[in-house]
Amino acid sequence: MDVVDAGNMDARVRRSRERVLAASFDLLSEGGVGGFSVDEVSRRSGVAKTTIYRHWPSREALVLEAAARISAQEPVPDTGTLEGDLTALLVSLGAKLTSARWSSVVPSLVDIAERDADFAALHSRIQRGHASSLRAVLERAVERAELPADADVPGLISALIGPLYYRRWFSREPIDAPFVTLVVDGVLGGGVRPAARRPRDPARPRPGPST
Repeated sequence: MDVVDAGNMDARVRRSRERVLAASFDLLSEGGVGGFSVDEVSRRSGVAKTTIYRHWPSREALVLEAAARISAQEPVPDTGTLEGDLTALLVSLGAKLTSARWSSVVPSLVDIAERDADFAALHSRIQRGHASSLRAVLERAVERAELPADADVPGLISALIGPLYYRRWFSREPIDAPFVTLVVDGVLGGGVRPAARRPRDPARPRPGPST
């Protein structure tokens, strides 16, 4: 999907684009991708549909650029302990999952990403944003010997974030500080296992007995 490059535009055009994108994100926050229409974006932004389509060749192109405004990356804390860092990150993420407008957009992105490669790439980028600060904290913990050198960092990220997603989009229970403490204690107290080793290639012969 080709869109007009915003870097080579005058200020008036950039302001019009900003109004369109702001109205688009508001509409996505209210009704998801399924409730999105260019007619309504035009009405809310005051920008004519013909102008919108000059900058975005399709409804999907506009949705993609508006949804790309979702920013889920957290600042990397340094409380002095791994437990403190993980707790600070998850409390902050939990608050945003509950209150930030982008959290109401994500479910419809997950749905359309199952069938559209462009939306799948966008969803993947958002998820990497969620995980990046946790990854930084966990990798620093490995450097500090708070975690074993072969700790399964991707697995730990899934174990830490997964329960928050479950509460936000499935059980719809509170993501509060006691729950975050339960998650962090469960992951760290359960024994951090090393990353899974690759299974042996069955075609590769086992080493024979030493002589």
